[in-house]
Amino acid sequence: MLTVRQALDQGARILEDGAVGAARLTSEVLLCHALGGGRDRSDLYAHGDDELSELTWIHFGRYLHERLQGKPTQYITKVQEWYGREFRVSPAVLIPRPETEHVIEVALARVPRTGRAIDIGCGSGAIGVTWQLETGMPTVLADLSTDALAVAAGNARALGAQVTGAVASDLAAAFGEAQFDVVLSNPPYIPDPEREHLQREVRDFEPALALFGGPTGVEIYARLLAGASRILKPGGWIVMEIGYQAQPRILEMLHAGPWREAETQADLAGWPRVISAQLWPNRAE
Repeated sequence: MLTVRQALDQGARILEDGAVGAARLTSEVLLCHALGGGRDRSDLYAHGDDELSELTWIHFGRYLHERLQGKPTQYITKVQEWYGREFRVSPAVLIPRPETEHVIEVALARVPRTGRAIDIGCGSGAIGVTWQLETGMPTVLADLSTDALAVAAGNARALGAQVTGAVASDLAAAFGEAQFDVVLSNPPYIPDPEREHLQREVRDFEPALALFGGPTGVEIYARLLAGASRILKPGGWIVMEIGYQAQPRILEMLHAGPWREAETQADLAGWPRVISAQLWPNRAE
């Protein structure tokens, strides 16, 4: 039977031969998952001469095979760290990306910590759960997918977030007027024609409902802004992630609607990533 070190090296070679990126790191993560018990990657090197059990080797081999077939590592391990917390994920939800953390950062910088918040299109609940834990604000999770809502609610429970509801809703359709002070959202924004150009890990495994935003990728924002203007209280805020080419058209929508103080925040790569705006305190203005 192989030792931990031998299995790690063999896994890295298999993944590298299969053109899987970050082969060594991926082998480490998958072997930790196969070993179970909350193992850390440093444990692999501290116990490199330990022999693997037959069951662990079987699990590790299956995880390597799944990754070679394109299945994202996060869907194999069922976890993704985000904003310093561990979120459970499944193929029912988009894997939370590091760049989406800018939604939280912008909201913390611009939005008052009073009233109620809603995470529209919550997926795993990463945004809404994190916002609630960071601010203490009562927060609702909303998604069109009931499977995604189950994942989000589970993350809220596991992390101790006091969410006040997990509601099945097509964007804001399920909610009445003027009941929230903050709308947070990472809506689907990839243009439909770009589907064939995506990495297979994204195209073939992540939920299309959470990825694609229409022919140009901005159609969803017209609906999102219309719904947000209805459910937000006057003076409330919207903070949303955007696609890298969508900034001009979304700013046009905001300037043509009942919004002010629109600002764009770039991500670390310099791409426009988050737009925030305030609903006019006087809707008649």
